[in-house]
Order: sequence, then structure tokens, then C-alpha cells
Amino acid sequence: MNNLLVANSVSKNFGDFKALNNVSIEVPKGSIFGLLGPNGAGKTTLIRIINQITMPDTGNVFLDGEPLKAHHIQDIGYLPEERGLYKSMKVGEQVLYLAQLKGLSKAEAKKRLKFWFEKLEIGDWWDKKIQELSKGMAQKIQFVVTVLHQPKLLIFDEPFSGFDPINANLIKDQILQLREDGATVIFATHRMESVEELCDHIALIHKSNKILDGKLQDIKRQYKTNTFEVGLVASNETQLTQIINEKFETAPANFKSLNNDLKLNIKLKPSESSNNLLSFLTSIAQVNHFNELIPSANDIFIQTVENSKS
Repeated sequence: MNNLLVANSVSKNFGDFKALNNVSIEVPKGSIFGLLGPNGAGKTTLIRIINQITMPDTGNVFLDGEPLKAHHIQDIGYLPEERGLYKSMKVGEQVLYLAQLKGLSKAEAKKRLKFWFEKLEIGDWWDKKIQELSKGMAQKIQFVVTVLHQPKLLIFDEPFSGFDPINANLIKDQILQLREDGATVIFATHRMESVEELCDHIALIHKSNKILDGKLQDIKRQYKTNTFEVGLVASNETQLTQIINEKFETAPANFKSLNNDLKLNIKLKPSESSNNLLSFLTSIAQVNHFNELIPSANDIFIQTVENSKS
């Protein structure tokens, strides 16, 4: 696979505290890579190593096939969790200054800023000071600064913190579009709500160790239990449940429904198919609901972290 970023066996200590323990990741080109983990897991330390803010004690990082060097900072756009704008500067002055630090000419910076300010509907903020903006408004400015120089690699650390749902969706759409336009994205978070919508690949770090990684779709397949939730019309729920229990392993289910159905989770054996289950159910009852239980990113996150404690 063609990877843009590769970290090999990266470890980092701060005194007696081990922030990263032999962590390796591969971030494919043109993907959104979810770097997941609870607070304090080691995500931000790895991001700071990629940005050369700090250096690893052991291990190596490669960007586009080359060992990471100082000049690669121009190829990376980084939106940190802790924002870093100058509060007393006007928005326009600040974004022009930061764009030129990233190597853009003033004319090119103005052209790109006009595009982004119109896209995010923030054109009238040019002469405002950062301190006059809300947290979410300032975060829009920081997002623009991060993507403006069109870097190969974008790193977003908790990018939706401070956004209302409307603006969070707006930024999600822009991140997806950036991927479509060829950017590679590392999306660091401990919140699972957006992982399902955004991420192609994930790596889960817990207590400084990588405990899971791969394509999100493949990981979901590994964690699914061949269980289906069903809603059935039953004149006699006890009798119907007994008939189903004679053939399958069941448990009560809890899902929202407009009908007053018998709700069950039915687990199939590896040799049994969903078609056979559905045929059997339709032969004994009216089926109003039939859905395979696919584990969410949040389910996988919790289960993997819990399993790592045992």
C-alpha cells in the first residue's frame, strides 16, 4: 500500500513517564486516519513527534518515503487541540502573516483566503480582533490557517471542540472534500461520534501502547458477533419466544420501534445464515424489524480498552 506517513517503533519518555511505547502506524495516501484513544493515551505526543515539536527517544518517522526532516514542516498542516492565535491581532492581518510563514506570497495568500472566507461565510470577520470572536468562530479561522497552504498531510487534533452541530457538520464536509481533493488526514480524537463518518483507517492507543489498528470496515467485521435484532408481531410472546429458543440463542432486545413488537436479539452459529433465520421467522410470525448488529466505533473502542485491562 502507498503510505504518506509511516512511524516505526516510536517510543518517548518524559522522565519516568513513558508517553509512547514502541508505537508503529501507517497512514495511506488519500485517507482519513483516525488516531484514537482516551485522554492521556499518547496521541498528542505522537502528533508532536510528527510535527517535530519533540523528538522520539527511539524509532523513526517517514513522510512520503523520506526520513522526517525540518523542511517537511511545509508539507504538514496542524490544527492543535489548544489553539494558538494572537488574540489582539486582527483576523486579516493574522491569517496573512501565518500564510506567508508557510511560504505563500501575499497575493496568493489573499486569493486563497478569499476562497475560504467565502466558503465558510466569514468574510465580514477580516477586521475583527481574535478576542472579539467566540471559540467556534476562532476555530474556523484556525482551520483556514491549517489548510491554506494545501499541505500533503493535515493533522486535526479534536477539531470539533467548541463547534455547535451546524458548524461541526460544515467542517466535517470540508475535511471530506479535502480528502477527495487528494489530502491525507490524521484525525485525532477520544470522541467516537465522528469516527464513523470520517475515518477509513484507525489506530487505537491506550496507556502509551497501540492496541488496535487497521481499516475500520475490516475491524468491524472482526468484532461483529453474527447477532440480529428482530421485531415480531406476537399474539403470545411467551410461546413465540419458546419456539425461537428451540433453534437459536436469544436475548431480550431494546431498540426504538413504532410497533409494540416482541423484540429479540438472535445470535447465529457460524454455519447459519441470515437468509435461513429470516425464512424461519417469516414462517412463524410477521417480521416488522430485522437488522444485523454491527459494532460501532464506540463499541469497539470501549471493548478493546476494557480487554486491554485484563
